[in-house]
Amino acid sequence: MSSPAVARSSPGGSREMAPAPQGRGRFWEVGGGSGLRLERAAAESERWELLLRRGELLALGGHLKGALEAFAAALRRGAPARPECLGALVDCLVFNYRLRHGLSWSAVPAAGADGGACGLLRCLGCRGFLSEPVTVPCGHSYCRRCLRRELRARCRLCRDRLPPATASATDAEGTAPRPPPLAAAIAASDFRTSVVLNHLAEKWFPGQRERARAAGRLGELLHQGRYREALAAACEALRAEPRDLIVKIYRAESYAGLQEFKAAIDDLNAVLFQLPDWPEVYFRKGKVLYDAGFLGDALQLFLQCLALDEDFAPAKLQVQKILCDLLLPENLKEGLKESSWSSLPCTKNRPFDFPSVMEESQSPSEPSPKQSEEIPEVTSEPVKGSLNRAQSAQSINSTETPAREDCLKRVFSEPVLSVQEKGVLLKRKLSLLEQDMIVNEDGRNKLKKQGAYGDIPEELIDVSDFECSLCMRLFFEPVTTPCGHSFCKNCLERCLDHAPYCPLCKESLKEYLADRRYCVTQLLEELIVKYLPDELSERKKIYDEETAELSHLTKNVPIFVCTMAYPTVPCPLHVFEPRYRLMIRRSIQTGTKQFGMCVSDTQNSFADYGCMLQIRNVHFLPDGRSVVDTVGGKRFRVLKRGMKDGYCTADIEYLEDVKVEDEDEIKNLRELHDLVYSQACSWFQNLRDRFRSQILQHFGSMPEREENLQATPNGPAWCWWLLAVLPVDPRYQLAVLSMKSLKERLTKIQHILTYFSRDQSK
Repeated sequence: MSSPAVARSSPGGSREMAPAPQGRGRFWEVGGGSGLRLERAAAESERWELLLRRGELLALGGHLKGALEAFAAALRRGAPARPECLGALVDCLVFNYRLRHGLSWSAVPAAGADGGACGLLRCLGCRGFLSEPVTVPCGHSYCRRCLRRELRARCRLCRDRLPPATASATDAEGTAPRPPPLAAAIAASDFRTSVVLNHLAEKWFPGQRERARAAGRLGELLHQGRYREALAAACEALRAEPRDLIVKIYRAESYAGLQEFKAAIDDLNAVLFQLPDWPEVYFRKGKVLYDAGFLGDALQLFLQCLALDEDFAPAKLQVQKILCDLLLPENLKEGLKESSWSSLPCTKNRPFDFPSVMEESQSPSEPSPKQSEEIPEVTSEPVKGSLNRAQSAQSINSTETPAREDCLKRVFSEPVLSVQEKGVLLKRKLSLLEQDMIVNEDGRNKLKKQGAYGDIPEELIDVSDFECSLCMRLFFEPVTTPCGHSFCKNCLERCLDHAPYCPLCKESLKEYLADRRYCVTQLLEELIVKYLPDELSERKKIYDEETAELSHLTKNVPIFVCTMAYPTVPCPLHVFEPRYRLMIRRSIQTGTKQFGMCVSDTQNSFADYGCMLQIRNVHFLPDGRSVVDTVGGKRFRVLKRGMKDGYCTADIEYLEDVKVEDEDEIKNLRELHDLVYSQACSWFQNLRDRFRSQILQHFGSMPEREENLQATPNGPAWCWWLLAVLPVDPRYQLAVLSMKSLKERLTKIQHILTYFSRDQSK
């Protein structure tokens, strides 16, 4: 009798009928069920949900075997098989794989590890020539190929999330979470090429640029499924440049598309022989084996890819899919069989024995340098014919010298690693950076040795190629917009103060403005440091002089002409005018975080007296406006007025209260202070509840009475708080602000309180 079916949700949200587990009882039957059956079904659903959660927690804790058992048990109880739920399990599996193979955690190789311009103009992803460079939001640059095909989810240097490819790029393997606004903007623009970097690549390396274009056309053929044409083009390109590894990878994909898996593996093995720590090649090789039906061997290669680059999104997705298949009840035998990787089946139609990666293993003995040198390079000639599905993965990876495999002591069988890979991967306990250093020193690596383009000829280095189109000076802190144009950071910010559009192409930069990251384009800055050190030093000197001028707190002090401000009293501001956006930003960039506040004056633009404001926090709005939280500081008197970039400036001198020395005067001052303070408290308490709550919400509570009246240059804080909340004429407030005698100030406040107290009593 066939098993009854139970409805469950598929990942896409539709309903599908899945076979019910055997031996669960008649409550699994659909239709005509009683309330008890529904309760039992709900309890069973809750149980597999708990098992999934248990598996996730075990995986996060590093308990791989327990996590596998929990996930398998959940699937046996009817949990929907969703690969995206296995992210934590994949991370745990990769961690154990690294430990078992003695691999270090990722240390990203420097872009210029091989010296010269070659190192600088290399893509951080594929490490090939930086063709059609795209600068991502974090400021690092990748070739268009790596981003369009979504080969990684995060930047290899800073691990910032990379924008996914557009919907038109259907050749990408894997999916990515919904991007943040700026990433979405870049994705929508189809990865605009960086204009400056692209110009430099074409000018300095025209031959490499042309080969990169040819490789791009080859990729388009593969994307369109025209494998025969792609194969012919790849073979022709390799005859012209045999060391072009990107083209060799494309040829392998062409072979795979034509079902000629043996030839595809040969090409990928040849690439790995020269660059044994390239994650993408392991992924490509795993895809070939996966398509050929060798799921277990493909799984190992995908894990090797993630061991080298944990953010390689397509490989992680493939591991999730394979694990989901392996853990299904119809494929998983009872228990987790302790076996080596070679016990994984090589056909899709056989039940699976899931391997244990928890068993202890010894480090394999390393081949001697002499043995390594004797390993011949794999031929890259095409191999005719397709692979029979009955062949083993070992036959795919066999080379002309299979006897060499005995050079390594076997702890467990690894049929998917070729001879060349074994000599590198199983003995690696170095970081990726150390691997690159060793490869560079190894004379066998023809690509690294002969591929270095060396320094750029002096006649090709032109300072005009590195000039900002806004200030017409050398780039300083260059940033690249999503539309591909580069500017000095300060220059671009000033333009965005006025309009959220690119100054050159007028494309909307609203998302870029809202994100407000403005990360420096690292590659462009490195090129300037390397090839224009003298010009950069002079440019930095000018910048430092301008910054020092803006940092002075007595000369050319920026003045915000708006409202009355007082010492110690909060003064929130809504900044929307372009001139004041610039002023606030400069105050932050110089580190002073201060500017002056004055009320307007019909004769002199602004009043003769004001108060310095200290910026405590700035909240930027998506359209460029900002809410600035400030608090009053020192009082000042204006000596000289000026103007800079649209906002007012002034030379100022600070005001301080004249201290009282005579004891009798101090005693009288204390008595007056206490009297006025009591009067102020009485006036505030007699206010209507609505007015009092508004004052408390805006200015906070009234400061406490101070014991030492002359402890600060501005006197007691409660006096200034009271002046801020009293509804008096600004001219009267300005007169009190300018007083340097505490006694006179208290007397003025007393008169004001007496006047308002009479109004309260009426």
